[in-house]
Formats: sequence, structure tokens, C-alpha cells
Amino acid sequence: MRPFAYERASDLAQASRLAAGTGQGQIDAETQFLAGGTTLVDLMKLDVLRPERVVDLGALRAGHDKIEMTSKGLKLGALAKMSSVAAHPAVLAQYPAVAQSLQLAASAQLRNMATLGGNVMQKTRCPYYRDPSWLECNKRVPGSGCAAIGGVNRNHAILGVDASCIAQYPGDFGVVLAALDAQVDLSGTRGIRTIPFVSLHTAPNGQPHIETTLRSGEIITGLLIPAGPWNQRSLYLKIRDRASYEFAISSAAVALHMEGDTVRTVRIGLGGMAYRPWRASEAEALLTGQALTEATAKAAAAAALQGAKTNGMNDYKPELARRTLVRALLQAKGATLPGRES
Repeated sequence: MRPFAYERASDLAQASRLAAGTGQGQIDAETQFLAGGTTLVDLMKLDVLRPERVVDLGALRAGHDKIEMTSKGLKLGALAKMSSVAAHPAVLAQYPAVAQSLQLAASAQLRNMATLGGNVMQKTRCPYYRDPSWLECNKRVPGSGCAAIGGVNRNHAILGVDASCIAQYPGDFGVVLAALDAQVDLSGTRGIRTIPFVSLHTAPNGQPHIETTLRSGEIITGLLIPAGPWNQRSLYLKIRDRASYEFAISSAAVALHMEGDTVRTVRIGLGGMAYRPWRASEAEALLTGQALTEATAKAAAAAALQGAKTNGMNDYKPELARRTLVRALLQAKGATLPGRES
């Protein structure tokens, strides 16, 4: 790990000022924020991130770690611990997909340390990105190429990628946020604003080192998952190479509002498949107003994977993603809701 200056912010304004003008949040940022540290410290040890300054947000936790059920929906402070949200009784009952995505992530030790804001900002697990001895990585060294395209790419993205980068977004919680139309509260030197979660992460667009739409010095302060009748019948399904402490090779977040067998509203997110948490809008449109059967679920899954681009070792991924989504849809349809026998 390289030498760096350490600052402990006493409030949001000070934290933003310390990071202003440094490209915070991007790979080449001179200043990085420290919350739980479960990703940042890792990447600094690997010599992937080389900040000149680290700003600790720990002192701000008391004001930004709340878990609240409101008339507008589920409000989550960005500094809330993953483990706290995963175990919250109201989240378990009313937003089960949120709890499941957090329960299935990382290890118990990491969930006790990691914050929600840090979790959605985590970096890709692409081995070429995480190993500086590889010279070709456009995300780490802009303009150097993408070694994964012709290399080991079994777990790499197949949706929304281009020739500059096929790195996949590794998170679970973010997939649910994308599916459930979450909003992100931000605070920075230019004031506060709220954006849709799906607009937080950027497409590669030939510049994969620019990963988010955060402004310089901007901090995620909270998340809102809007209220809706589909939230209770929600599910997060994670497929991985081993049963625990592993990243998804395919995942699906599904939320349904049903009248009998008919889908009135559906929300679908895909994980392990794209450069960011992926919203499967085409699949949603196909299912809305239709009876949910194995046949319609398969048709929706096919629509969700249209445009997938594979690179050899990840040729299996479109079929795995289709099967994952079909299984998630049918499991969500059969889920028993709180207060009901079936």
C-alpha cells in the first residue's frame, strides 16, 4: 500500500470540500471516501487504487444509518450496515428481495462492516483490473486495451458492453435497487440532489474508467425504495459456483403484483450479466397483463437476453441467465405473502 493522507470528516460539507475537484469515485481519483473499507482497503493493498488522500466518513454514521418505513417507501441511510438491514423485521416482511440480496452477499464479517453506500459503489472483480501486472485494462489504465476480451472471461459481462471493457458489476443489493426503481440521495459542494439508481453507474462508452455519474466530492447519503404492492412478492435468486462467500455468475431480482395468475406489475433486475445492475425492461413489458406461466416466463427471459454478446468462455451465460430468470419468476409467483396462507 502506498502512502496517503488520512482525514476524518466531521460533517458532510467538510467531506465534500476535501474531495472536491479530485474526481472522487473514479479509478484515478486523488481522494477516496472510506466507509466500511471492505472494498477500498482491498484495492489499495493490491495497488489498484492509489489515492493521495482518504476521507473517513465514520463519524457521520449516527445521522445516516437509519432504516425507516415511510408512506413513500423504505428509506435507508447510506451508512447503514448491510447486516442491520438484512436482519430488520420490516425489511424481511415487506421488502424480502432487499433482505435476501444482503444476506447472500459476502461473509458475515464483511456484512457487519460494509455500508450500503459503499456496497453499491464496489468495483468489478475482473482479475485483469485487480492485478496491476496486467498492462491491458482500460478501466485501470485508460487506452491500454481490454485483456479480458481475448483472455479468461468466464464470469464477464454480456449485456451493455463494448470493445473497451467487458467487466461485470459484482454486487447483489444493487440488482434489487435497479429492479425496484430505487432513488439515490446525494450531497456535494453544489448542494443536494436525487437521481434514479439506474443512472448512477455509467456505460463503458470507450471510457470504462469513468464508472459513475457522481459529481466531484459528491457523497451518497441515502436510498429510497418506493412503496408498491409488488414489494412483498419480491425475490432475489443468486446462482454461484459455490454455496457461500462467492459472487454471482447469474442472479435475478423479481417483484410481482398479481391478480390471480395475471401479472399487473413486474419489476426485473439481472446480476452477473452487465457492466452495471441491469433492468430488464423488455421482459417486464412482455409479461405485463399476461398470465404468468412457464411459457410466458421463458418468453420474457428470451427478451431480457436479446443483444447479449459473449466472448468465448462466457458463451454459457445467456442460457444460464434465461434459466435463472424463469426460476425466479415462478418462485416469486408461488411465494406465500405475510398474512396469507397461499
